[in-house]
Amino acid sequence: MSRGGPERSISDWSMELHWLLVFRFRNLVRVSRVVIANTKSVGASLAVWVASGVLAWTGASSFAELGSSIPVNGGAQAYLQYSYGPLVSYLFAWTAISALKPGGNAVISLIFAEYLNRLFWHTTSSDVSPNAIPQWAIKVTAVVAVLIVSIICVATPTLGTRAAVVFTTVKIVALLSITILGLVQLARGQASTSLTEPLFMESSTSPSSYALALYSGLWAFDGWDQANYVGGEMKRPEKNIPRAIHTSMAIVMLLFLLANVSYFVVLDKNTVGLSNTVALDFGRALFGPIGGAVFAFMVAFSCFGALNGSFFTSARLIYVAGKEGYLPALFGSHNKTLKTPLNAMCLQAALTTAFIVLGGGFRSLINFAVVASWAFYFLTVLGLVILRFKEPLLERPYKTWIITPFIFCAVCLFLLCMPIIAAPLEALAVLGFVLVGIPVYYITQTAEGKDRPLIINLFSSLIARIRGRSSPGPGWQAVATGDEQVEMSEQVRTSR
Repeated sequence: MSRGGPERSISDWSMELHWLLVFRFRNLVRVSRVVIANTKSVGASLAVWVASGVLAWTGASSFAELGSSIPVNGGAQAYLQYSYGPLVSYLFAWTAISALKPGGNAVISLIFAEYLNRLFWHTTSSDVSPNAIPQWAIKVTAVVAVLIVSIICVATPTLGTRAAVVFTTVKIVALLSITILGLVQLARGQASTSLTEPLFMESSTSPSSYALALYSGLWAFDGWDQANYVGGEMKRPEKNIPRAIHTSMAIVMLLFLLANVSYFVVLDKNTVGLSNTVALDFGRALFGPIGGAVFAFMVAFSCFGALNGSFFTSARLIYVAGKEGYLPALFGSHNKTLKTPLNAMCLQAALTTAFIVLGGGFRSLINFAVVASWAFYFLTVLGLVILRFKEPLLERPYKTWIITPFIFCAVCLFLLCMPIIAAPLEALAVLGFVLVGIPVYYITQTAEGKDRPLIINLFSSLIARIRGRSSPGPGWQAVATGDEQVEMSEQVRTSR
């Protein structure tokens, strides 16, 4: 198989995207609690899950059109560059490297730490409050997990990818086990009060609560844009990208919805809404303490695997950014002994640790991540609408219904306005990260003296020395892909 894979078939790409989206199982096991806690009823929570999946699907469909009409690597970065220019595209990459990736990794590590601590502190006792575990213990465990994963990823070039095979298998087994066991209980007529009472009883009437519930649901479905990052390497992307996206979204929506129904079959809604470790409570309700321990271990193990995979790709993202000149040169080099991007991994570990310690907890980190990512998703899909009018003759092998991007953008505006009421601190943090990227862009990315404010030019020489190179010329190269990303993909396929 040649590098870059023109010979890759649609079945290969569909399967890779399926694995990527089911990979979000680590989100599902914790997000279910947040959704029901905000919506207050089983029916409303399931409706939010459906709405989250549909909204993600409209975004994926819009990205499919962009991917088929602009078949280049880089995903949202490339489309933002095409629609708005290099500054907005750079701000997306800046936010991803400095906030989105480490923030998401912090959430995964906290989920892992929560489940692991339940095993050690509670040994699955049923009479212990979900909040009884000290927060310092959870954060210390999460930081240790980050350090261990970092060591695994830099130990050898292939260890991280080979470990991902085992982790992914456990993830799939856990997800299918929950779904099958719940459906068996339902078929036997042994549903909990969650499904015997009116489904929409006591539903929340607060728009901000539904916004927070949607944030969590959307975070669980996040990943639908990933096929577009390799659009330039696909064979017949005009057909393969839409097929991969639509098939994967249908499968994952069904699995996530069935898994949540299974939770409510076995557990009452109050237990789901209060539990930080709902999979543990699910297993304990069916099989006692041993079942709880088994499910807790499976979730913790799968989360650790998710953290391993996420760290592997995030470090490569930083590595390529350093190699292209968007970060200091030291982050764009391999360690001569280990042959891995040690400096990039250290930066990723440091940023993730900072989010764990200072991030304000699971809900705050999710709100932050969703607001940041969906702000750029909104701009990207809005770019599709702009291009429909600005470049009507642009070849569009796949063309979604025009109502699709409008629905997506309208809901995005709702989600971006609600944080002012529901999560103002997270919204301000996102704004701060983005605004800081503007002077960084002018300092590091524009041509010498061109289009720079005078005060920015005063710092250019100093920054160039720190970065280890002269400033690059104008323009943008997507930092989310490159030779290192292709190498990583090949290593994953070889390990499988």
